[in-house]
Amino acid sequence: MADFVIVDLPVGRGTLGLCPMPGIAGDYEEDFRRLLRWSPSLVVSLTEPDEMTAQGATLGVDLVHAPPDWAEMPIRDYGVPDAAATARWVGLESRVTAQLAAAKRVLFHCKGGCGRSGMIVLRLMVLHGEAPDAALARLRAVRPCAVETRAQLIWATR
Repeated sequence: MADFVIVDLPVGRGTLGLCPMPGIAGDYEEDFRRLLRWSPSLVVSLTEPDEMTAQGATLGVDLVHAPPDWAEMPIRDYGVPDAAATARWVGLESRVTAQLAAAKRVLFHCKGGCGRSGMIVLRLMVLHGEAPDAALARLRAVRPCAVETRAQLIWATR
């Protein structure tokens, strides 16, 4: 199992973070405390509901009582956004961009904190003016497993 580590990247005036799903290493409560200490203004879950349930994670419910906002955009593991997720992305991208412009921190998680999270963070880096190859290199310097499939790379950089 992967350890719960949050890596961050300055983007625009703010910071994007990515991490595995809280509880993936077996201690959901400690991971949740680490997540809160990172002080995100927004946490975005990219896992499908059954992935969260299988781990016993209750992140959406727990964040109702905590300071950061929470959003979800379920994407199949190793996949790219389907039509429903793409529709959610339109509004979410604007929301994240506004958070970055306000010098806030936005945290993305998927199951392992690599493919789906990396894909979304890379897309935001490119959206903020970074060249795709340079952005991917910078992202992989802090999270070597970021962006796991060719389809994810294509989606992130188009």
